[in-house]
Amino acid sequence: MTGDLISRIKGALLGMAIGDALGAPVEFMMPGEIKAKHGVLKEMVGGGWLRLKPGQVTDDTDMSLCIARALSSAGEWDLTAIATQFAAWLKTRPIDVGDTCRRGIRNFMLNGQLESPPNEWDAGNGALMRMVPIAIFTLGDDNRLQRCTIGQAHLTHNHPLSDAACICYGRLLHLAIAGASKIRLRREVSALLSEYPNFTFEPYKGLATGYVVDTFQTVCHFFFRGKGFEDCLVATVNQGGDADTTGAIIGGLAGAYYGIEGIPGRWLKKLDRGVVKELDELALKLCRLSPYSSNDAPAD
Repeated sequence: MTGDLISRIKGALLGMAIGDALGAPVEFMMPGEIKAKHGVLKEMVGGGWLRLKPGQVTDDTDMSLCIARALSSAGEWDLTAIATQFAAWLKTRPIDVGDTCRRGIRNFMLNGQLESPPNEWDAGNGALMRMVPIAIFTLGDDNRLQRCTIGQAHLTHNHPLSDAACICYGRLLHLAIAGASKIRLRREVSALLSEYPNFTFEPYKGLATGYVVDTFQTVCHFFFRGKGFEDCLVATVNQGGDADTTGAIIGGLAGAYYGIEGIPGRWLKKLDRGVVKELDELALKLCRLSPYSSNDAPAD
């Protein structure tokens, strides 16, 4: 593995956690409220409705860690292992868990159910927020990406808009890790918009809710306008709304694009030390399990 590849893979996982920790204290706040309290939020301040410590992560990172641990331990795709990790996590009574995620996990715990039934109300961003380890595990194989994405998503979220956003985001991560340009990434989003025009983000509507369409629009708007990792992330979390999740998702993408070197050191130092260590180790383990290990480069 090249140094650039390792940098981007680690950047994706750690960027996700940093976005989660930076955005969580302003979750559910409006932009005006954030400005009144923080000016421009640029530091990991902690607090918020969850009363977090500075640098503490939430369910976005926790569930991504569950996926990464399951795949690393199994050494292959194992949906039951992922669901089992989710169940063990839920039993710890985490500080935050979305209602749709909780329902899907409980259905597995009670009935062994590995696929939630289709539900028109399940177009939230709970499956999208945990896509980074799936993207790394499937590097080099778009068919595998699609298959694993739908499998993990349907544990809790079974909705066409969620599926489409998750697959597109996974492809964006593949491209970013491969070193593709923003122009190339933008073409990938255009392919999504041709099939699902409701994801159109120009002009940006300013909605950063937990609805997967609003989330994806927010991430695309600030990623393609951003001049660097910090610029992308700060602009996104200061939009408020579901700020931990929009922060985690753009953090994963911007981290993959700009690499670990593009992430401000002050944020890495503030992030929970145990989380940093584990994500750093899992990054390489996931890549070694990916189809990339037998290919010349990640899928472009």
